[in-house]
Amino acid sequence: MQADQVTRETFWTVGPVGKAVFYFLAAVAILFFLHGTYARFARYADGTDDWFDRLDDLPSRVLTAAATVASNRGQFDRDAYAGVMHAFIVWGFLTLLIGTAILGVDMDVWQPVTGESFFVGDFYLSYSFVMDAMGLLFVVGVGMAIWRRYRRREGRLWGKHTSLEDDAFVWTLFLLGVGGYVLEALRIVGTAEATASGLQFIPFERVSFVGFFLAGVFAELGLGPATAEALYNPAWWSHSLLAFGFIALIPYAKPFHMLSSFANVVTRDEKAGVRLPGVPADAGPDEIGYASIEDFSWRHILDQDACTKCGRCSSVCPAKASGRPLDPRDVILDLKSYREDLDAGRTDEVEIIADGGESVIAAETMESCMSCMACMDACPVDIEHVAEFTQMNRRLTETGQMDEGVQDAMMNVFQNGNTFGDPARKRPDWTDDLDFEVPDAREEDVEFLWYVGEYPSYDDRNRRVARSLATLFERAGVSYGILYEDEGHDGNDVRRVGEEGLFEMLVEDNVEAFASCTFEKVVTTDPHSMNTFRNEYPEMSEFDAPVFHYTEVVEDLVGQGRLGLDGTELDYAATYHDPCHLGRMNEVYEAPRELIRATGVELSEMPRNRADSFCCGGGGGGLWMDFDEDPKPSEERLREALEDTDAGSAVEKFVVACPMCGTMYEDGRKTGDFEDDIEVIDVAELLCEALEAKEARTTAPTGDVSPTTAD
Repeated sequence: MQADQVTRETFWTVGPVGKAVFYFLAAVAILFFLHGTYARFARYADGTDDWFDRLDDLPSRVLTAAATVASNRGQFDRDAYAGVMHAFIVWGFLTLLIGTAILGVDMDVWQPVTGESFFVGDFYLSYSFVMDAMGLLFVVGVGMAIWRRYRRREGRLWGKHTSLEDDAFVWTLFLLGVGGYVLEALRIVGTAEATASGLQFIPFERVSFVGFFLAGVFAELGLGPATAEALYNPAWWSHSLLAFGFIALIPYAKPFHMLSSFANVVTRDEKAGVRLPGVPADAGPDEIGYASIEDFSWRHILDQDACTKCGRCSSVCPAKASGRPLDPRDVILDLKSYREDLDAGRTDEVEIIADGGESVIAAETMESCMSCMACMDACPVDIEHVAEFTQMNRRLTETGQMDEGVQDAMMNVFQNGNTFGDPARKRPDWTDDLDFEVPDAREEDVEFLWYVGEYPSYDDRNRRVARSLATLFERAGVSYGILYEDEGHDGNDVRRVGEEGLFEMLVEDNVEAFASCTFEKVVTTDPHSMNTFRNEYPEMSEFDAPVFHYTEVVEDLVGQGRLGLDGTELDYAATYHDPCHLGRMNEVYEAPRELIRATGVELSEMPRNRADSFCCGGGGGGLWMDFDEDPKPSEERLREALEDTDAGSAVEKFVVACPMCGTMYEDGRKTGDFEDDIEVIDVAELLCEALEAKEARTTAPTGDVSPTTAD
């Protein structure tokens, strides 16, 4: 057979009139699509300007987003089944889309210009094979989606916003994928030659292996060429009309996420949530936070349109898991529904957020957020929940609707520079029990300016952490110093509960205090402090010093041999909890683990670790509020440590690297009845315990079998 005969007729049995109708309907569908898409993107122009430049280096952003979408990285996180499923759907859909475009170029551009078709010979064979193979992946992927949605009833896929739209989307994709193979099989049967021994299919059609197989099934069922040809025309039109309807409705329904999600990934802020948007200097009280839809930035409107209702954010939210009235997906979709209803005149305007009365979002919902960013980490399309939630918290603050416990804490910070309400002169009292003097960074030049933080300064339990860290610095001969009573609250969680004005004041005061010292680097006890100094202070001031968490600094000291640990000091099992601000937000994962291993402790990882860690419950002002929770996040995490780690109940100590986490887990030990099962200890305390054990071992009298270690 000659190469130019190896092809197929594109409009087989359709005829000239049918072909004209097809092109007319295609044009109508495309016009609907273009008009709807333009209207959707034009709506973003009505949003306010975003605080950050999201279109800088646009070519690089587009390439990065394309790589993210093609690799399905976000989909594979925490759910391999969903990753494979979505990869099959995306790769298959894009291949079918590109294949259809290639066919259109051949028919409507190449042939009219050259008088010839390139849709023949080896090109046709390769094209047919690839289209069948990738189309099969598409059908399998959609089938997997149907299975988990309707057979397995995956919990996170269902919620208050699940609707007929979701069913129509997945079943339309399935019918389009399967329908293409049915058409291919009917054409193969219809063009076959009937012989005494049965139907003889055109040999080269074997490259369309799925359609060829299905054609064989049809033939075995008694379908002949004449019947196949008669069925082909209505089947072809049914398939075409379904495809046109899908294209036309993309901007008006769930399929629009194919465009909005990509745009969301292109315009993402890599530090979203880690740093929060500021407030314009000239903004009045009525212009701070989100009071109405008109206040939303264009990117947050895009966030709402990009949401696919997948429920990944909800499934990892510690507030939702604890029974607090927060579902991150519902907040985003509630705002979207309200905006669309308001634009269409289907509802009256109400407050975006309020404590009581009619509003889109209840105050208790936003107060429940721990600002842990688990929702953002889990979201495959980079929705920036925490930034939106903070804007609503700002509105509550400006209208005097802040939680009473948070109000008291903020007043204490304003008056005394700490949430405890203690005078600033008591901040360095933790140093009194040390047998050495902690250097004053205001009076001498140091390498490390140590920001101790308020919990290690005022809280009795966490003062042990401060003294342990000071001991480590002193023993290693570190050049360090503290600010004593000139140290103020870092402001990280102050900002996250919505007190932007107070945060700005704290930034100014702390930067002034830092400027009074001569130092090279800042080291913090608290990851919350590290985060705001590292990522937010430079946005608000001229502060630009390198900032480290103490575990990063001490790991380097251990690596240099300056603490003298040899990895044999302790011999029990422990687990480690990744603080949200240290791990997920700033990707410091290995330093604390290396320090734990350096003591000889057997580290048994919890299933939810590193970026997937579960919040202690104290972030976002949670430390200052009372919630009716069952179980508390801290209780759930301690249960996980004792039941779900490899060591199980043999785990003796729960290691933390954050004073706030330590506080929450000490509380969880009591309320969850874990006091006899596990001990909470900070990494700094663990290292001091190891050093004491080593000293006890090396100074023990000859003949001692086992040295006594410090409590």
